[in-house]
Amino acid sequence: MRPNNSDISIYFHVHLVSDSTGETLVAMMKASCAQFRHATALEHLHSLIRSDEQMKTTLNEIENRPGIVLYTLVNAGRRHLLEERCKALNIPAVSILDTTLATLGRYLGAPIASEVGAQRTLDADYYKRIEALDFAMAHDDGQAVMGLKNADIILLGISRTSKTPTCIYLANRGYKTGNIPLVPNAPLPTIIESFPKPFIVGLVASPDRIVQIREQRLVGLQENKQTDYIDQTHVRDEMRQAKRMFTKKGYPVVDVTRRSIEETAAKIINLYQVRARP
Repeated sequence: MRPNNSDISIYFHVHLVSDSTGETLVAMMKASCAQFRHATALEHLHSLIRSDEQMKTTLNEIENRPGIVLYTLVNAGRRHLLEERCKALNIPAVSILDTTLATLGRYLGAPIASEVGAQRTLDADYYKRIEALDFAMAHDDGQAVMGLKNADIILLGISRTSKTPTCIYLANRGYKTGNIPLVPNAPLPTIIESFPKPFIVGLVASPDRIVQIREQRLVGLQENKQTDYIDQTHVRDEMRQAKRMFTKKGYPVVDVTRRSIEETAAKIINLYQVRARP
């Protein structure tokens, strides 16, 4: 029996069944479960299910730990086995791509390819992402500034404004992205203003949040010496100077204080696409 008290966390099993890597299922499950703050999913990933024997093992695990099943299965036989067993056990099973694929099929007037892992074909987009990831690593934290003339996006920000992880995420979306840290009393390389291609974005955050993250970083490094790096007044001045510079240069600004890396990247991509429109 499920508790009604909203302060009590509900734990439940989620089985993710896929004949591919299962990344789509994991992303969908996490995004969905995030909407239920008092529910905690116990995740069971059954990926690369490509034989009847693997499917039987998976079905046994589902029976032993009943909950909800999310699946993406191309093989009709194994899909039927999963659906019938879940029906017999009275366990909800959802094929998360069916509605989307059916809608696309009707709109395009085209049949579904029914190819396992079709989205992971080594096509031009795949190699574009790999190239972008290499670019992000080579141009992280102000490295190889001259090479940034070939960037799609350049991120600027003081220390701990999530520049590097945002670059990596953007690279995974196919955007060549580099970043330059803003250091007190160190001027921004003027050469970047001569680059015609890159879209330059400033990242900001509340000084309190920056101090909190920096303190955590120093704890991880086992450093306990008080420095300007975590001084509230100094950090506020750093952020004030950064904002002033962004305004002067006319760079768009994204506040990362309450944004996840994914949300920050999505905002940057939206700004980039707006600029790219004729």
